[in-house]
This record gives sequence, C-alpha cells and structure tokens, in this order.
Amino acid sequence: MVTTEARPVTELLSGGIEDASAERRVEPRRPPTWRELGLQSMSATLVESLSQRGSRFFEARCQWPRWHALNERALAVTHHPLLMAESARQLAAVLELRYLKGADDNRLQPVSVSLGVDLKAQPVERGVASDVLVHVTVSDLVVRVGTVAAYRLTAEFFHAGTRFGSCGMTLARPSRPRREAASMPQPGLLRPAPAAVGASAESDVLLARGTQGRLVIAPCDPGHPVLLPGRPALLPALAVMEAGRQATLLYRGALPSAVAGMAVRLDGSVPSRGAAVEVAAEGGASRFLVKAGEEIAAMGTVTLLRP
Repeated sequence: MVTTEARPVTELLSGGIEDASAERRVEPRRPPTWRELGLQSMSATLVESLSQRGSRFFEARCQWPRWHALNERALAVTHHPLLMAESARQLAAVLELRYLKGADDNRLQPVSVSLGVDLKAQPVERGVASDVLVHVTVSDLVVRVGTVAAYRLTAEFFHAGTRFGSCGMTLARPSRPRREAASMPQPGLLRPAPAAVGASAESDVLLARGTQGRLVIAPCDPGHPVLLPGRPALLPALAVMEAGRQATLLYRGALPSAVAGMAVRLDGSVPSRGAAVEVAAEGGASRFLVKAGEEIAAMGTVTLLRP
C-alpha cells in the first residue's frame, strides 16, 4: 500500500510522539466493552485486553467461549476458524479507539483477510472457554488529511504456549454501494442442511440454491449477531469469507475440520442477499468468486487438508 501521505507508525500510535485526545483517552488496562468493539451483545466479545509492547507491536488476550455462536454444539469443541478473524477485527476496533491517532468515529472495515491454522495445534475446548494470547503487529499505515485511511494488522495466536494460527487483515474505508449492489430477491430458494456447509445451526447458513441450481448468498438469519450484526445492506468481509467456506465445503463434500486456511478480498460491494457464489477446485485448495450481477465483487480461497 503506497501513498505520498503515509507516515511512520511511531507518529500515529499513543505512547509515541503525542497522547490521544482527552475525549479518546482510555485506561489501557481496562477491558474493552462490547459497545466499544461495535458488537450487538456482550456474548460476542472475544477480546479481553490489548497492551502496547513497542512502536508497532501489541500483546492481547482473548477468551473464546465454547458456546460461541459459530462453534459446534459438542462436548469437545474445536473453535471455528473465523474466531481468529473476528478476534483480529475486534482488536482493530480497540487499536483505533485507544492508540491510532486521527482515527475517527467512522470505523475502518476489513477489505482483505487471510488466515491459516495448524490443524494439530488448534485448541480443543471441553470446559467453558479457551484463553488465547495474541501477538499483534501494525504496518502499512496510510494517513489522508490527518486521518488514518488504511492499515494492516497481523495477529499470531497462541494457546498454552503453542502457536496455532495467524490472521492478516487490511482495514480501510468501506466502499460505497453501487446501485446494482442492492439485495436481489430470489424466489424458490432451496437451503442446504447446516452440516453440509459446516454450520453449527440453521441460523448460521448463508447459502441457498435458486431454481436453476445457482448458488447464491441468502442468509437464513439476516441479522446474525456475529456475521451480520445490525442487518447491514452490504456483506462485511468476514461474512463473505464464511460464505466462501460454506460454498467450498458444499462443493467439495469436505468436513469443516479439514479447513486449514482461508482468504478473501473485497473488490466491490457485496449485497446482503442475492450475490452468486462460484467455486472451482485446484488441488487441495478451492477458489471462489462472488458476483453482484455480472461484476466480480469479491474473491478468495479455502485450503483443505486432511485433519
């Protein structure tokens, strides 16, 4: 990400040259509230703390509930891989609120996300919640007219001293919707069973098939508390990534425990209902395209390995 207005990260982080404004100053050790994280309820909170360890480095602690909305309902739960991306998104919210100078109330949104998980090292929770340590790095900050316009966050996830995954996320201003990006009605939809798309419940299913067999995004719960909080008119990046994961599992007939990596990039506006999803297999990976009308609005990959 290149711009003539980019400045070093040390000029943009609290604890560097100057402090945050009085209105934005927050005790660094106070846990973030669910409202600060932009969540709909306390139950969706994953981040417990974020502390600065250097000019570009932070350490965070997260707690992943066994009964999180995306997790399967089982005695022994392997956490949904999207919890890494959602943790990174929540960490970005805390970062903008407490450390980034020039960040305003119009919070930046993920425009590209990639994550990878070690299938043998990821935590399995049999109790209440998994305690997760996160090493966070901030880079590629872009400032326009004194306001942070974009940056990249990289998060490394550890449980019981073992690294089990990572997530990279680029955040920027959300794109403005095009007229053709409006939600499109889809009559006669046939929804797959939750197990076929790796969903823990029917409310988590994002896909359906039209009368001609075309796979489209049609969330069963248009106000899903994690994927679609606040019933957005446009799908956020994490929901698009989950739609790609579900489409890949359906297309490949694979188990969710085989997902070792995911990535998505938004190239345009994705309507909350009616966008088509196409999947193509390439060895152990699958590529997916999301189309709004005839335009490619997003693309991504899902890597499948034998767990």
